[in-house]
Amino acid sequence: MYALIDCNNFYVACERLFRPDLTAQPVIVLSNNDGCVIARSLEAKALGIAMGVPFFKVKALCAHQRVHVFSSNYTLYGDLSQRVMSTIKAMWPHIEIYSIDE
Repeated sequence: MYALIDCNNFYVACERLFRPDLTAQPVIVLSNNDGCVIARSLEAKALGIAMGVPFFKVKALCAHQRVHVFSSNYTLYGDLSQRVMSTIKAMWPHIEIYSIDE
């Protein structure tokens, strides 16, 4: 038996875990040095914010639409990914991990 498990908008979900007030709010996560958009909530996608777009091109839109903007926190994402994988391994010990990225 095979299964594919994908945590949708994982980096955004990690940020929202500690900020439940951001539920149903537009959220984006930026790459290293805050260069480009690397993760978007469904609400941010609905505003037309594209994956990989340089932040300077959407900065005004983000301010106008009150988009919550986060710098990437790979330590946090790695830790939470490890916790998710541990939970899955407890149920299915033979898994292959592909990636934590968006």
